[in-house]
Amino acid sequence: MFLRFHLNLVTSALAAICAFVTPAAAAAAAAEKTGLVDVSVELGAATEYVSKGVGKSMGEPHVYGSVTASHGPAYIKVYATPVELSRGSDSEILTTVGVQPKAAGLEFDVKAIYRLRPGTDAGVDSTYWEVEADVTKKAGPVSTRLRVNYTPDGFAGTKEAWWVEGQATWKVAAKTKVSAALGRREATGGQDYTAYSIGVRQGLTKNLEADLRWYGTNHADDLRGEYRPGLVGSLNLKF
Repeated sequence: MFLRFHLNLVTSALAAICAFVTPAAAAAAAAEKTGLVDVSVELGAATEYVSKGVGKSMGEPHVYGSVTASHGPAYIKVYATPVELSRGSDSEILTTVGVQPKAAGLEFDVKAIYRLRPGTDAGVDSTYWEVEADVTKKAGPVSTRLRVNYTPDGFAGTKEAWWVEGQATWKVAAKTKVSAALGRREATGGQDYTAYSIGVRQGLTKNLEADLRWYGTNHADDLRGEYRPGLVGSLNLKF
């Protein structure tokens, strides 16, 4: 039953990606042959769905997939996961449009994100927008990143919200990276919290990576909800 459950999750993930990505992916693949765009695909699995420093799937595992089409610094990405979330949501689909320029020794990633959560309860808006900006600085084996995410009108009862996170990554070996992050979430109509994580990412093959990470928040007494601490493992395949 356990294996059948996870095979069903994989099938659902692929179905979701096909339903929302196939037309764009087909067009991108055709354009790639002319040298206009580059297309990449990612598939993965994790022991929990984590977003903005906290677990969103109540300790349940999930699978996910994405297709990205890029041209120069600009890109479009569609990500899908069939995972049960709050308010009846049975999946989440993110469509991202962004640009990744470089200037003054810094790398930028500025994007708009449209989130769709199918299956939400009646009366709950299943869609919302976010804008996000990353600034990354690399110095030898160490890189630092600052992320700012803003939501003018979030999911369910959450209105305006900010997520600000700093992350440092150290490349300790050719295929091994250790990183730590600290973030702060403040929301109107939602829970404010501080979240942290520390973990290691290990390259297994040219296209396959494993990640093991400990997450926690300042709500240490919440041992059953999304703010509880926990260890999350994931595998990510890129091609």
